Amino acid sequence: MTDRVRQPLLLVGAGGLARETAQAVHAANSHRLIGFTDDNPTRWGSVLDGVAVIGGTDAITGVPDAAVVLCPGSGSVRARLAARLAADGIGPERFATVIHPGVHVPPSCMVGHGSILLGGVVMTTSVTIGNHVAVMPNSVFTHDDVLDDFATICASVSLAGGVRVGTGAYIGTGALVRENLSVGSWSTVGMGAVVLADVPGSEVWVGNPARFLRGAGLPTQ
Repeated sequence: MTDRVRQPLLLVGAGGLARETAQAVHAANSHRLIGFTDDNPTRWGSVLDGVAVIGGTDAITGVPDAAVVLCPGSGSVRARLAARLAADGIGPERFATVIHPGVHVPPSCMVGHGSILLGGVVMTTSVTIGNHVAVMPNSVFTHDDVLDDFATICASVSLAGGVRVGTGAYIGTGALVRENLSVGSWSTVGMGAVVLADVPGSEVWVGNPARFLRGAGLPTQ
């Protein structure tokens, strides 16, 4: 696909997830990546893995034909950015979805706008991934799993069938979740945890079997 056909793309944030997303964009050749934006002015003008940081998030309004992907690793930060951009008139139609070319999306599965699926992610059947969800490499979602908006799934997570991950929930690297369970909105499951019971909203659970550690609180606006 030539640069004349590919839509320009801006990645919001210049951290690790943004750099990983940039590599997925290059691999997919789906967009013409024109830069990162970041609200940390010390990053402006720098070049990360060959991609320039062109300015703050406000720079998005100056490139009206560019698609956008929110790349902070925190779901709560992505939620705040989405609300901020909506107030600036940047709606769902501006958000691209980045899927590494090594990821097969079966016809029965759905992936929402602004979501990121890095290499090695597996979806079996009837998996629903919401908007602005970040999925790290080699995670596995089996039948009828649902990931709500702004969820973050770290590398090598495995969800058995019928699992629901609530809005903004964070599941750490290598965690396992038994079938037909739920992880509540804005909760955190620690790395390597084995979840054998429903996790309520706004709680942190760790260990094998996973157990309550502390409250997580709600994201600030």
